[in-house]
Amino acid sequence: MRLLVILSALWTFNATAQQMPPQDYEPKVGQSGKDVIWVPTPDDVVERMLRMAKVTSKDYVVDLGAGDGKIAIVAAKLFKARALGVEYNPEFARFAQGNVIKAGVADRAKVIEGDIFVTDFIEANVVTMYLLPHLNLKLRPQLLTMRPGTRIVTHSFNMDDWEPDDHSSVNGRDVYLYIIPATAMGQWTTEAQTGKTKETFELSFMQRFQKLEGGAQLGTLRAGLRDARMNGSEIRFSFMDQQGMRRDYTGKISGPRMQGTFVTDTGKKGRWSAVRK
Repeated sequence: MRLLVILSALWTFNATAQQMPPQDYEPKVGQSGKDVIWVPTPDDVVERMLRMAKVTSKDYVVDLGAGDGKIAIVAAKLFKARALGVEYNPEFARFAQGNVIKAGVADRAKVIEGDIFVTDFIEANVVTMYLLPHLNLKLRPQLLTMRPGTRIVTHSFNMDDWEPDDHSSVNGRDVYLYIIPATAMGQWTTEAQTGKTKETFELSFMQRFQKLEGGAQLGTLRAGLRDARMNGSEIRFSFMDQQGMRRDYTGKISGPRMQGTFVTDTGKKGRWSAVRK
């Protein structure tokens, strides 16, 4: 029995020791990492990043390149979210986890040693980054496979030709927000109903990130789409129908189906649904 107690105590001690940073480790601004040097993100920028992503207690935030763990800590402490930081440098990762413990948020936040290009973070619905432009682009294909509506927030550097959904500047530091769009590209058979009147027509979309182009085929009329755009799984677009009335459509995509409501410029309202061909 005494042996079991001793072994249990040793296991607890070792587990705790692995979580805490080495006593003599002190990160230096500008120190080299795998692909970047470490420059801490200012507190006001951290808070702005998380506010732009509208983080709440229901979110799971993953910070890629966690450094000292600040973003994971603020996400857990101020916004009550679950948070994970991924840091390549093992000593830095232990140091950051020590900061998590000191901040009293180890029940909601954690920093682990890992490679951001290998670590699985697909379950996150908020991803934060302060990386270099070429690393943002390297991550972009992986980010675009995440669930529609996932928010990506980058500090200082954007995603090149993927235009941000929102942009702020905090004391001269840029913050960019991207919302992962659902896939609308392709052909859709659509049914619209106003009262007892139903009609069927075809929709076609070309897609570049959240931006859409395309048309509606109503009999012999092909009407070009206006103001067509994705916001996560939400879609909106407009076109002029056979009577010259503008119809504004809003809805939601769920896999091979989408549905929503529309209103004409004369105030007539209806519902619509579509199935991917």
